[in-house]
Amino acid sequence: MPNNMTEGRPIRQIVLFAIPVLLGNLFQQLYNVVDSIIVGRYIGVDALAAVGSTGALIFLVFGWIIGMTNGFSIMIAQSYGAGDFKRLRQFAALSFVLCAVMAVVMTIGLLWANGFILRLMQTPEEVFKDTYNYIGIMYAGLAITVFYNMYAGMLRAIGDSRTPLYFLAIASVLHIILDIVFINVFSMGVEGAAYATIVSEFVSLILCVWYTTKKYEIFRMGKEDFAIDVSRIWKLLTMGVPMALQFSVTAIGTMIVQAALNGMGPLIMASYSVAGKIQSLVSQPYVALGATMATYVGQNRGAGKIARVRDGVKQGTILAVSFSILSAAIIFFFGDVLIKGFISEDVQNVTKTAMIYFRTVLWFYPFLSMIFIYRNSLQGLGDGLMPMIGGLLELAARVVVIYFVADRLGYQGICMADPFAWILVSVALIPVYYKRIATIQDYVLHSHR
Repeated sequence: MPNNMTEGRPIRQIVLFAIPVLLGNLFQQLYNVVDSIIVGRYIGVDALAAVGSTGALIFLVFGWIIGMTNGFSIMIAQSYGAGDFKRLRQFAALSFVLCAVMAVVMTIGLLWANGFILRLMQTPEEVFKDTYNYIGIMYAGLAITVFYNMYAGMLRAIGDSRTPLYFLAIASVLHIILDIVFINVFSMGVEGAAYATIVSEFVSLILCVWYTTKKYEIFRMGKEDFAIDVSRIWKLLTMGVPMALQFSVTAIGTMIVQAALNGMGPLIMASYSVAGKIQSLVSQPYVALGATMATYVGQNRGAGKIARVRDGVKQGTILAVSFSILSAAIIFFFGDVLIKGFISEDVQNVTKTAMIYFRTVLWFYPFLSMIFIYRNSLQGLGDGLMPMIGGLLELAARVVVIYFVADRLGYQGICMADPFAWILVSVALIPVYYKRIATIQDYVLHSHR
């Protein structure tokens, strides 16, 4: 059901919205985690390295998609908060058009450049074929990813975070079944893991389209809503493109890290991949809170309730930092146990290598949690530029560490890239948020005099 986040206690609205987002994110993470567990256990470390080495590329490509569709959904959230449903439908219709163009261009371009990109990332020959096939199948299904994220973003923009959760749960169960069938029964190798992901995500998309069309009259778009409006397209792009670039430049930094890892062999690649999967899981509470703040701030910004924005962001920050401390504790005490769940060979060496990463980064999780809160809050306010600049700072931080620290310290130096980037970006975003919110509040006060 729609959820008007401009009314009621902020903390209650935030938590009720964030819980389904968290569970949905966990189901989505389960896609990749199940791939890694089944591939690592039933095919081997080299295959796990092949799947794991695509993480940075997938983050780059899917991050662009998520950033773009999230930017579009901010305009829908602001329209919903303002009660302007005609404008909401126009933004939704034009988002559909822009997403269709994006899906076609990205699919053709990435399939064409697949081999070149993998060579550029120094993908080892022993895993090149598996990596090429796995990521190629993911590229072929990009249209599914684009439109799923668009529809899920539309639902979350009006406060409905439960429906995407239900459909992701169905898709995740299907994904596990297909993974086992394709890999164990049909012996399809890493390609089977990719096909399982695409098919299950397609089911989730079909369910989202069916439910949105049937349930919400405000999203029943007519021919007039698809009329080309340059000003509205420009607004969508001025939110979507900076947010997409923010994800992309962050991903480029991750790809630089991955390229450095690729030169160290499959063991290091597999270990870093496992650590990344686990970290993605334990950090999901503050990822979910960040996504919640984008909708919460967007709706309240549209309604002109700036004091309520302040209260919600403050309470969201406290929650996120608390969860980051809990995440660090889980990794500190149980990290080695979690790592062993991913592998069946060379267990001791993979566990030891992955724990080097964790012992380096877990102390800095509070900085990571604040990035999600303040980056998404700025986006909800309509500021797409500063989050993009934050992404550039993140890229710069990783480049500096890789080329000036990792050269001396090796793998240990590579592990320092993440915390250095988190500190730099959080220190940059927080004061900008407070300056933006003060400026908007002054504007709202003067406009009502």
